[in-house]
Amino acid sequence: MAKKYVYQFSEGNGSMRELLGGKGANLAEMTNLGMPVPQGFTVTTEACTQYYNDGRAIRAEIQAEILEHLTKLEEITGKQFGQPANPLLVSVRSGARASMPGMMDTILNLGLNDTVVEGLAAFTSNPRFAYDSYRRFIQMFSDVVMELSKKRFEEIIDAKKAEKGVKLDTELDTDDLKDLVVRFKKFYRDEKGEDFPQDPHVQLMEAVKAVFRSWDNPRANVYRRMNEIPYDWGTAVNVQSMVFGNSGDSSGTGVAFTRNPATGEKALFGEYLINAQGEDVVAGVRTPSPISKLHEEMPAVYDQFAAIANKLEQHYKDMQDMEFTIENGKLYMLQTRNGKRTAAAALKVAVDLVDEGMISEKEAVLRVEPKQLDSLLHPQFDAEALKKAAVIGKGLAASPGAACGQVVFTAEDAKQWHDAGKKVVLVRLETSPEDIEGMQVAQGILTVRGGMTSHAAVVARGMGTCCVSGCGEIVVDYADKKFTLSGRDYHEGDWISIDGSTGSIYGEAIPTVPADVASGDFGRFMGWADQYRQLQVYTNADTPRDAAQGRAFGAQGIGLCRTEHMFFEGERIKAMREMIVADNTTDRKKALDKILPYQQGDFEGIYEAMEGCPVVIRFLDPPLHEFLPTKEEDIREIAAELGITVEKLHNVIDGLHEFNPMMGHRGCRLSVSYPEIAEMQTTAVINAAICAQKKHPEWKMVPEIMIPLVGEVKELKFVKDMVAATADRLIAASGLEMRYEVGTMIEIPRAALTADEIAREAEFFSFGTNDLTQMTFGFSRDDAGKFLGYYYDNKIYESDPFAHLDQKGVGKLVDMAVKLGKTTRPDIHLGICGEHGGDPTSVEFFHKTGLHYVSCSPYRVPIARLAAAQAAIKFPR
Repeated sequence: MAKKYVYQFSEGNGSMRELLGGKGANLAEMTNLGMPVPQGFTVTTEACTQYYNDGRAIRAEIQAEILEHLTKLEEITGKQFGQPANPLLVSVRSGARASMPGMMDTILNLGLNDTVVEGLAAFTSNPRFAYDSYRRFIQMFSDVVMELSKKRFEEIIDAKKAEKGVKLDTELDTDDLKDLVVRFKKFYRDEKGEDFPQDPHVQLMEAVKAVFRSWDNPRANVYRRMNEIPYDWGTAVNVQSMVFGNSGDSSGTGVAFTRNPATGEKALFGEYLINAQGEDVVAGVRTPSPISKLHEEMPAVYDQFAAIANKLEQHYKDMQDMEFTIENGKLYMLQTRNGKRTAAAALKVAVDLVDEGMISEKEAVLRVEPKQLDSLLHPQFDAEALKKAAVIGKGLAASPGAACGQVVFTAEDAKQWHDAGKKVVLVRLETSPEDIEGMQVAQGILTVRGGMTSHAAVVARGMGTCCVSGCGEIVVDYADKKFTLSGRDYHEGDWISIDGSTGSIYGEAIPTVPADVASGDFGRFMGWADQYRQLQVYTNADTPRDAAQGRAFGAQGIGLCRTEHMFFEGERIKAMREMIVADNTTDRKKALDKILPYQQGDFEGIYEAMEGCPVVIRFLDPPLHEFLPTKEEDIREIAAELGITVEKLHNVIDGLHEFNPMMGHRGCRLSVSYPEIAEMQTTAVINAAICAQKKHPEWKMVPEIMIPLVGEVKELKFVKDMVAATADRLIAASGLEMRYEVGTMIEIPRAALTADEIAREAEFFSFGTNDLTQMTFGFSRDDAGKFLGYYYDNKIYESDPFAHLDQKGVGKLVDMAVKLGKTTRPDIHLGICGEHGGDPTSVEFFHKTGLHYVSCSPYRVPIARLAAAQAAIKFPR
């Protein structure tokens, strides 16, 4: 039996979303419910996939099937396609299985030509309406199908209105619209070198191809990457008999929601226009009326629509987004779908639907997109002020929230300006660990280089600070303290605003407002999520402040405490540099003795903030050169501060130079080379735990020490033996009974491949998926942004592997390591502390792989909690 590529609406149903797309499935479902749906047919998503497989061509058998269903549509409507006596006109609209509002293309009034338009005018006794529909069709077909400039058509309309001395399209009469048709067709002929197509069957096939093509247009591709919609899904095409909202004052068109999509309030919310077609509502040319006014203008139609809206919400058990048209006083439903909504509205709707008995708590947990919660936790721009602001550039939306401040270019200046009571945005080519103090006090961070998991992005997310990274159009001039963007210079002290949720950059001050967290709904909803999830959710935190923030958002522990971030302030960085320039063990230990009290104090603060919850502390990881200066003036200043010659400091810096430092002398290799570093850090961890245990006898402190960058079991054993010797001595001297654990971060492919051996020494694995991704793919996460765009354009990658875990490659290593580790140590504790720990799709994978916890930056903890709950509901262990 031949594959079926086309379905009448009456042949489908709501469960056929994958084949018919969301719009087609819902049109079929509304038809089955007996609602007033203009009939039509759906060309399936499989036809779209076939179109691309066949080199962007529609097979003859699919074209024949489309024409066969067109004939059926003629029988249903009693109208004839391409015939003037009682003409059938259709709309051709996209419909992917996942809602992609506005991303793909639509053509209305298809089937009109010079003959049919005359027939339509006679049949309806409304020539103005007929020619209004024809000029709209020519413009839309030329724009969407033939890719002519929509703006040029608008200019022709504006010129005509100017000649007539009118402002609105509705003030043009029949002769004016006839003249517009002539002008439109002339413009088409001038641009294309041929006449506007008059054969409606040619129009139809070209329109179907255009909708298939629009699946691959730039805005659709960007939207899919943002929303993790696979390219191979394709889009369906819905061919639907036209109903006309532009046929007079008893006609109209509109869009409405069953609840307010901004607030979640249970009341019809929407707009409509009298004597208009669908594009008029969204184009903003005319001001629409609120849906409530329809009750005054057409009370019977309003009552019917309200009843249908209620029925649809009851049927789908979710807030609906509906499109409708009124033709000569008769209501038609053109579409329904689960409505897009703000995070606050999503929570309110989910909670209200439970309270109304429409859905269960478990179903409610599945109704909110985890990443939506981000917007509830960060400041936002004032909505009215934002409408008037102009975007001057775009970068990557690296850390959500809104920031407004004066431009500064160094971490030192950021701190000084902040201390003087000023709000600043730190603008850098890229950030490094040395910038941490400035990053901490800045309202926002803007970088030229770096991706979603660059240093700036990762640290900003951890601190809950707004960050836009990777805006390559910015030219920074540190010497003159300015940057250039969109042809304008912005100097130190100028006001800018950045949106870390969209990547937008504004060259002016836009006021921000605190995030409005509906604590009641938020608390109830997250309580339901916590009931169902099986993964624990930890936070990545390096300071007591970050730890407390993560705890406030529901973190059950710390999965990654990066100790190197504790070494960059004041006396600490000086002592660290003393240790690095020391040329013997004794001097290194003296310098480390200065660092010890700082390190121990930080750990005590973190333990206090976490109230006895697990804390995994990673030993020193970055290469030592990151702690040393690179500029000559800084080198001279620091040499004097350390009491050594400039020549000696140069020699140390040269000696630490590496061709590929991220794969060089770092991680556990530092502890192998300089055991005294591991001894000092062990002392700080264990002493802090002893102090916390004595202060809080009710806590059961179990310090967890993570050795980074292990690739060979013998190097782990070498470091672990040093840790154990120091820890055992300190615990014995304390008089306490205290257990501790030593584990490793799996971030080198060899560690995953030999995880059964490594598990002989490691009591826990924590997957560092940032480095594991980097090393598996063989490209740097900081440099990948330079070429990943080309990979997206050419469909080599569909998403950033540093943002969404590569489940086929990196995921296979994780899965392998889990299974191998368990064969050696069945009770091994398994977690993940890379940035993927806060990515919902990745969290689902970690749940299915059998990890015990995910760890992420504090502001992503609620996202991970919800994603873990949804994973547990969909894939029970």
